[in-house]
Amino acid sequence: MKINSVDIRPGNILEYQGGLWRAVKIQHTQPGKGGAYMQVELKNLIDGRKTNERFRSAESVEKVRLDTRDFQFLYAEGDDLTFMDKLNYDQVSLPRDLLGDAAEFLQDGMDVVMETYDEKPISVQLPDTIEAVIRDTEAVVKGQTASSSYKPAILENGVRVMVPPFINAGTKIVVDTYEREYVRRAD
Repeated sequence: MKINSVDIRPGNILEYQGGLWRAVKIQHTQPGKGGAYMQVELKNLIDGRKTNERFRSAESVEKVRLDTRDFQFLYAEGDDLTFMDKLNYDQVSLPRDLLGDAAEFLQDGMDVVMETYDEKPISVQLPDTIEAVIRDTEAVVKGQTASSSYKPAILENGVRVMVPPFINAGTKIVVDTYEREYVRRAD
């Protein structure tokens, strides 16, 4: 589907120069001299490269529609992650680097959304937040409680996050999977 370049929004998937790209950041610029243009930061969905492109206002680009399906994470074996389609129970193995840093937050039985293009997996979306137990945390330094200071903590999956001083080892917390930040204590 062709769209005008001024209609590009962050998160849109575009077919550009023979590849699939996700619009990460956009900026509409109208200089004093010359025509207006759209400055778009693009990330390649296949190999992860990033590029900045300028599209003139009159230009049109091809917007791609991805199919989404519900999958469940089963297990990791080496650098491969195995997922099961929740509709027909087919299993799919994907390389760990397709998920990037988010792969550290995968838990057995976790429900995820897989985006496919021409039946080929392009990306996997994890839930926005997960619950995790803190394995280790540093002691609070006396006198730092006047300001809203945070201390480093290591989760059971090895991910390092900053937590408030009252959180201790063994506490179950909610973590934002994309920002890698403490959200709140788990219920």
